[in-house]
Amino acid sequence: MKISLITATYNSEKYLRDTFDSVLRQDYHDIEYIVVDGLSTDSTIDIIKEYELLFNGKMKWVSESDQGLYDALNKGFKMASGDVVGILNSDDFFTSPNVLSRIIENFINSDCDAVYADIHFVDPDDVKKAVRYYSSSIFRRPLMRIGFIPAHPTFYVYKHFFEKYGYYKTDYKIAADFELLLRFIYVNKIKTKYIPLDCVTMRMGGMSTESMDSRKIIMKEHLRAFKENGIRTNRFILSLRYPYKIGELIKARIKNKNK
Repeated sequence: MKISLITATYNSEKYLRDTFDSVLRQDYHDIEYIVVDGLSTDSTIDIIKEYELLFNGKMKWVSESDQGLYDALNKGFKMASGDVVGILNSDDFFTSPNVLSRIIENFINSDCDAVYADIHFVDPDDVKKAVRYYSSSIFRRPLMRIGFIPAHPTFYVYKHFFEKYGYYKTDYKIAADFELLLRFIYVNKIKTKYIPLDCVTMRMGGMSTESMDSRKIIMKEHLRAFKENGIRTNRFILSLRYPYKIGELIKARIKNKNK
């Protein structure tokens, strides 16, 4: 079973080698790695060309103007020829070498349409310092009503569902991933399976992990996503998820102190 992995880049030179190295270390080899660059002006393209040789024909890449992250990911999914597709952000990396093999194993041994797992967030300059652990184990479809979704970077799905239900909506600034998962899982009820595995190490500082302004945009776009998908909700209902997020931060701090 072939897996297509998509990474979108734009001036990503600082951490891109970590991302690429983690893909090269994977013990599952039937992969297609697609890198979609948005006309980077730093050394990103040089790094891509350097690693293209190391991937021995398994990397495809393009560098052209785009409308942002979600447009770039859509391009990657449309380029993909694999049975299963997923993403790896350009400043993140796989936590262990068996991530992709575990993902494919679960597709082969079950009738699921998609899988998801866990992630943890780290200090951008000290990847050994955990800031937050996000376990998707709590996820159940009804919890989407209060804004819970599986960890998006661990979401792998059969490609044909993008062709059937559509791609990311590029007019969302931050929460197009939330809207897509809501559309796939809650509205169209694809079969999902949880894998108890820490799949991805994410550096804090991405679009959806930082400022108060970002949180305001996220709330606004979450409300919009529910409305566009015909699901009733409100700000109070969506705020019910925040105590759980605070608990994740506390657990990470306790874990760091005990090291």
